[in-house]
Amino acid sequence: MRYLLPMSLNIKNPRVHELAREAARRFGMSQTSVIEEALVRLLATRAETDDDARRARVAGILADVDRRITDDRRAVLLRHEDLYDDAGLPA
Repeated sequence: MRYLLPMSLNIKNPRVHELAREAARRFGMSQTSVIEEALVRLLATRAETDDDARRARVAGILADVDRRITDDRRAVLLRHEDLYDDAGLPA
């Protein structure tokens, strides 16, 4: 089991402080939470160079799109006539 000890981070860059304050204000989060989320996203983005991570991200996006599109909307979006021309070739 790994134990994490409380640590402080002393950031001396005024621009970083301002960005953290603004992001916290806009999203209703603490500055610590904003920085944590930004770092998690940065690390996840960099990890996407790995093919498995990229495939997992695409699968997640497709699953999200599938959840958002209702059956009625899907029927309108994916009509056979829109996908192929009169000769049966992809349009």
